[in-house]
Amino acid sequence: MLPVALHHVWKYTEVDRAFWDRHLEDWLPKRIFDAHTHVNEPRFRIEVPSEQKRRQYWVGEVSEPIGAADAARCSTTVFPGREFACLAFGHPSLDYDVDASNASLQEACVERGWYRLVVSRPDWSTERLAEQLAMPNTLGVKPYYALIPGQDPDSRDKYLEASIFEFLPREHLALLDRRGAAVVLHVPKAGRLAHPDNLAEIKQIRREYPGVVLIIAHFGRCYTVPHAQQAFGQLADDEGIYFDNSAVLNPDVHRLALRTFGSERILYGTDNPIFYMRGRRQWHGTTYVNRTSYPFYFNKDREPPEIEATYTLFMYEALLAIKQACDDLALTSDQIEALFHGNAERIIASVGEGKVS
Repeated sequence: MLPVALHHVWKYTEVDRAFWDRHLEDWLPKRIFDAHTHVNEPRFRIEVPSEQKRRQYWVGEVSEPIGAADAARCSTTVFPGREFACLAFGHPSLDYDVDASNASLQEACVERGWYRLVVSRPDWSTERLAEQLAMPNTLGVKPYYALIPGQDPDSRDKYLEASIFEFLPREHLALLDRRGAAVVLHVPKAGRLAHPDNLAEIKQIRREYPGVVLIIAHFGRCYTVPHAQQAFGQLADDEGIYFDNSAVLNPDVHRLALRTFGSERILYGTDNPIFYMRGRRQWHGTTYVNRTSYPFYFNKDREPPEIEATYTLFMYEALLAIKQACDDLALTSDQIEALFHGNAERIIASVGEGKVS
C-alpha cells in the first residue's frame, strides 16, 4: 500500500497495517470509544509557541492541532473495520481561542455522534460554565493548569505545581456535582499522581463533590512502574474514581492498573493526535525516552535506520501494551470490551440521566 497522510509529519504505512494485522485485528473489539482525544480546528490557534517553549518538552514539538474532519479521517485509517466514537476536547491552552474552539467542537460532535468536554477556564463564572454544560453532546469539563491566567509565553509549566483547585475551582465543582457531570483531570506537579497534595485533593473532591464523575487522565501521568507503584494503591478502594489509559505505553503499568482498579474503572484513550507519532518508548526507573524517526530537537539519540524502519505508531504500541497486559491477566472478552467502549458508554448514560438542559 502507498503511505497515507495522517497528521503533522506522520503517515500510515505498510509497516502500520502489517502491525495491525498481526497484533490487533483479531483482538480489538469491533466498537472503539476513544475517551481522550484532542480535536481543535487549527484556525483557532491565536499564539504560535516560541521555539524555546516548543523545545522544553517533547509534546511541544509534536502537538499540532487537528480539526474534526481530519480527526474522523484518521480514526477510520487507524481503526480499520471498527465502529468509532470518542470523547473529544480541544487543546487546553491559552494559545487557542477557547470560546471559538469549544463552540466549533460542540457542533462537530453533534454532527458526528461524538461527545465533548468543555475546555474550562478557571476564571469563568458558574453561569458561563452552566451554559456550556447545557449544550447537546456535552459530558463535562477538561480543566488544565495551563489555563490559569498569567501564563509565561516561554514556559509551558509555570503553574505545574499548582493546586488542583486553582484550575478546577470549587464553585465549578459544585456545579458539576449538581449536574452529575464528568471531569477528565490531568494531575499537576512533578510528583505526579502520588504527590501527597494531589492525593489529598482528589480524595477531597470525591468526599465533597460525590456527584462528579472523576476520570484521572493518563493513569495520573504514571508512565513508569515506580510512579504507578507509588500511587495506584492509594486510590484503589474508591470505586467512584475512573482512569483513562491514554499515553501509557508500558505493559507493566497497564497490568498493575488492571490488577489494582479492575477492568470496570479504566477507559481506553489515545491522546491523539500526539500518538500518531512513529516510534517506541523505553523506560529507565522513573524516566522514559521516546524514540522516533523524525529529526525533532528532543530526538538526539537516534537508533539505527534499520530499527527506525520498523517503527509503528505510538498509539499502536500503546494498544499492544494493553493487549499484553490483558493476555497476562487472562481478561475475558467482556472485560476487554468494557475497556474499549462499555465503561465509557456507561458513564455517558449516567451523565445523561443527571443532565439539566
